[in-house]
Amino acid sequence: MNTALSRANSLFAFSLSVMAALTLGCFLSTAFKQRSVPVRIHVSKVVLKNVEDFTGPRERSDLGLITFDLSADLKPIFDWNVKQLFLYLSAEYKTRNNALNQVVLWDKIVLRGDHTKLEMKDVKSKYFFFDDGNGLRGNENITLSLSWNVVPNAGILPLIMGSGHYSAAFPQSYEMTKSY
Repeated sequence: MNTALSRANSLFAFSLSVMAALTLGCFLSTAFKQRSVPVRIHVSKVVLKNVEDFTGPRERSDLGLITFDLSADLKPIFDWNVKQLFLYLSAEYKTRNNALNQVVLWDKIVLRGDHTKLEMKDVKSKYFFFDDGNGLRGNENITLSLSWNVVPNAGILPLIMGSGHYSAAFPQSYEMTKSY
């Protein structure tokens, strides 16, 4: 004595269970795939300026301007379960005030079907490289690395770091010109 509503409910619940099982299968088929690729980063120009910081009275902070080259082949990362990659170049360094500073300098979204081979020359940082004091001047070890988030069709959103980084040294003196 099943009514039409009871049969529709059973059909809907069964369909939902099958779709959940298929989604889990899709996720498991690519969950353990290695998604790291070699990355080459090279800094061609570093400019250091001491600019007015508007957070306090008469405070000045370091502003780094970086021009870099970047190359990587992202094709091995893409498969049927990857919708897009969110790439970002970050700088890590330490100062007297902070044990770890991390700054994102550049980012890009690469969609499935886009050109996956990056060969970028003389790219200027997209975002300002500010320090909350004077920690950039004379800093010998500013490490640049390219990382990415894999945006899948089904599954988790992993954060991957490329295999390859670049350590840059900042100059001891500030540049006084207005242009970059």
